Amino acid sequence: MMESRQQIDLQGQLRQNDVVIPFRLVQNGPLIRYSFSNPDETLQLRLGENSSRLDVVSDAGTEKFAGSKLNERIRDTSVTYEDLAFKFLYWPAARVLGEEKVRTRNCWKLQLRAPSRESQYSNVLLWVDKASGALMRMEGYDWNAQLAKRFEVVSAQKIEKRWFLKQMRIEEFKPGTSHVEARTYLEIKK
Repeated sequence: MMESRQQIDLQGQLRQNDVVIPFRLVQNGPLIRYSFSNPDETLQLRLGENSSRLDVVSDAGTEKFAGSKLNERIRDTSVTYEDLAFKFLYWPAARVLGEEKVRTRNCWKLQLRAPSRESQYSNVLLWVDKASGALMRMEGYDWNAQLAKRFEVVSAQKIEKRWFLKQMRIEEFKPGTSHVEARTYLEIKK
């Protein structure tokens, strides 16, 4: 999905209950830029070989997003800045747990353990599509080993010969239960 350098400009929204938060997403190679309005906020995510970096973009330039703010929610949704930064993808302690299907797709099931207590998650389970390498599902567990959040791809779409997320469901769980406290949808439109 990230191999081409052609810039793609998309519209998206975060939707929780009846609240819709629109944003613009521009992807150019390993750079992904999210632009929100009311109030204006632009974030730039750089995906690298060994890490990701989330920056705040302003008229003065870009500066690294403050690590102390990574656990804050984006516009009062279930999505945090840490979720958006994909930091868990770079955690060094990872292992393959096996294979499972997610929405008819054959996936590798991986477990990643947090290298420090700086994350809201102690470990993350990932389901990665064997054929495409796409993330199909992510479950984040808190420091009490309780399921805190689940991200799952609901649908994808092909835009300019490349596959992109169309809709992802994010569920936030009441600690220690399987009860969903909040459900947010991330939706991308051309």
